[in-house]
Amino acid sequence: MSPITISLIIPVYYGGDNFKACLASIKTSLRPPDDVIVVADGETDRSWQVAEDFGARVIRLSESGGPARARNIGAKIAQGNILFFIDADVTLHPETLSVVEQLFLQSPTTSAVIGSYDDAPGASNFLSQYKNLFHHYTHQVSSEAATTFWGACGAIDRSIFQAIGGFDEKYTDPCIEDIELGYRLQAAGYSIRLCKHLQVKHLKHWTVRSLLKAEIFYRAIPWTKLLLSQRQIQADLNLSASNQASVVCTYLFIISVAISSWLPQGIVVALVLSGLLLVINASVYRFFTRKRGVWFALRVVPWHWLYFLYGGLAFAYGTVQHYWESIFPSQRHLSYFNPFKRMK
Repeated sequence: MSPITISLIIPVYYGGDNFKACLASIKTSLRPPDDVIVVADGETDRSWQVAEDFGARVIRLSESGGPARARNIGAKIAQGNILFFIDADVTLHPETLSVVEQLFLQSPTTSAVIGSYDDAPGASNFLSQYKNLFHHYTHQVSSEAATTFWGACGAIDRSIFQAIGGFDEKYTDPCIEDIELGYRLQAAGYSIRLCKHLQVKHLKHWTVRSLLKAEIFYRAIPWTKLLLSQRQIQADLNLSASNQASVVCTYLFIISVAISSWLPQGIVVALVLSGLLLVINASVYRFFTRKRGVWFALRVVPWHWLYFLYGGLAFAYGTVQHYWESIFPSQRHLSYFNPFKRMK
């Protein structure tokens, strides 16, 4: 068996202190990477200099083309037979790279593995704790037979990555390029394993604006279009059956409240639906109660229901756009309306 060599590949746009923490965490690794490649994707805060001072192999791009292109460029010069992709705003645990190595040693036929965020997010504000913990929960309760890849903590055999063509560079924003890669891997007969003890810490500070921007315009809408183009809905991760049922209940709840002013029975229906939403998602709320207490879990409920609301809207919008572009292919070059497009 060939020895496992790991190339750590990190795209960075505006790294800041989170990127410095990311690099510092590499030094604490019990199993050091065989090479560290940083692709400065047209960044403006001299993150490339920080990476050079750290000792990484640095590629500087004059203009930002998105993480898909940056990761592909980094992969081309990688020396390791395993490519381990992480984001610039995560930190490794001392054992993270050891876990990656053992996963590929124990199963030489492994094609790719993904991990999850840990349960101790770096940013302390409520939205950051909620968003990152919810991500942790979703990965921890999902099937180990994954259908998507994950660029924030994902490792893949370099030869397979090359054979599949890498990330799709048409995604020029931090978008669903990793999900799309996972679908191609699966279609080509390769398996992806979700390893729940392979974890990194997410440092991102989420705000209302950045959360909605990412969740709706960089995730839900393009993911909807990808699913429809492949004519399949994978009941995995955020697309679980309970989530789909919760979206339906959320909209019925809103309709029931809206009609209650002239149809009093609407309030009764709304109460029944709210109870049903609590029951369907009881495991989620128990998780947040265990991790952050009852008050935190109570604050999660409206945000969680809002998640179902904008998820349903995004799915509807993405569906309309998908079929519109199918009828009028010449319109595909037009970007969908995104009020956050110019916001960083």
